[in-house]
This record gives sequence, structure tokens and C-alpha cells, in this order.
Amino acid sequence: MSQEARHIVCPHCTRTNLIPARKDARRAKCGHCHQPLFTGHPTPASSASFTTHIQRNDIPVVVDFWAEWCGPCKAMAPVFERVGSEFEPELRFLKVDTEAEAELSARYHIRSIPTLMLFHKGNVVSQRAGAVTADALRQWLRQHVPSAAPAAS
Repeated sequence: MSQEARHIVCPHCTRTNLIPARKDARRAKCGHCHQPLFTGHPTPASSASFTTHIQRNDIPVVVDFWAEWCGPCKAMAPVFERVGSEFEPELRFLKVDTEAEAELSARYHIRSIPTLMLFHKGNVVSQRAGAVTADALRQWLRQHVPSAAPAAS
């Protein structure tokens, strides 16, 4: 995948961009809204943007299903953000508020939160329920996306 151009969905306007392999994706900007394609932060997702991200991104998409009232979700939020910034631009990180996006929660049978799901080209690759440490999240990602590695600091 790193040798080819990749389709990357903009986290701001959800337009799909084609990023050449020779271009540093961390510096890439959307051709439509001119905002950065990678921000170092998970992207909040609605039902519409979620579908676009999981179906049109050539990179795997990691989704945190969470709720504001959930203590373990709040505890895991900084871990998800930190690991997300490490793995960009090889992975896209989304957050879905299960209260605001109940239809998505029902579609993916979310019964426990936080729940992490890993998608690639629209398909669920793996999922796990419960809060995790940064090391456990990194290990889970490497297990299911061996080509993804944290960016060098």
C-alpha cells in the first residue's frame, strides 16, 4: 500500500483525496477545503461521515464507540488520542458517540462501551470491548495491521 497512491477521506469535509505515495501524508491538505488530512486527533463521526470514512479510506480506520456518561470511556479517551497521533497517517481514528449515533450502535451491535472496532475497506477486521492501555492498544493494532507502525518521534 505504501508504494501506491492512497485515497484518504478529509476529516473536515469528508471529501476523498488521492495522495501520491511520494507525498508526506502528514503534510497533505484536502483539495476541497484545504484543511490538513491528518490532525493528530481522533475525528468525531456522524452516521454519514462514518460510512464515508470506513468505505472510502484506503487506510484502516479505528473506531472508538463511547458515551459521555461512561467512566471507562473517559479514562481511555487520552490513550486513544495519544496512540492515534502515533499511528497517523497509516491509520484513521474516529470517535462515535453512541448516544448521539444510536443507529450506528445498533448496526454494529455495540453492547458494551468503550468498544473499539477496526475497519478496512468497509469490513470489520477486529473488535474489542473495554478500556485498554496504550501498550495494549498498540499491540492490538500491530496484530491486525502489521504494516502500521507508530511514527518516529
